[in-house]
Amino acid sequence: MDHSVCTLTSAIVAFIPHEALLDLTAAFPGIAAVLWRDTLVDGAIFRQWMTGMGRRSACQAIAHLFCELYVKLEEIGLARDHTYRLPLTQSELGDALGLSNVHVNRVLRDLRNWEWITLAGGRLQINKWQELADLCEFDPAYLHVRRPVT
Repeated sequence: MDHSVCTLTSAIVAFIPHEALLDLTAAFPGIAAVLWRDTLVDGAIFRQWMTGMGRRSACQAIAHLFCELYVKLEEIGLARDHTYRLPLTQSELGDALGLSNVHVNRVLRDLRNWEWITLAGGRLQINKWQELADLCEFDPAYLHVRRPVT
């Protein structure tokens, strides 16, 4: 592979050989359709990130990441009421977004001062969802979620 994968929290990871996956999708076309849909969503997320890197300010990039993570985690039942676990350090946020630690710190300070977010103890509470979403022009359509976020 041309990249590595790691987890931020404890996880169980399994390797599925390509032959087994091909056999599975041949026997169960519904699974093939789900995997194809996942690939299409991954492509949409990639396009959002590429577009965002060139045109979003640091504040907009962090806001967009927070919104995207919330929608994805809410969809699978790991977030609700605009709150979710965020076990990322400022350094890790910076690495993910191509920002310096100082810049991330300033943006988080601003978002806290505006009372749009509360970030403490590895949990993020988005206090003003609409303001945060408007700041970064967040439209969750590219995530293909089943229900709208309010």
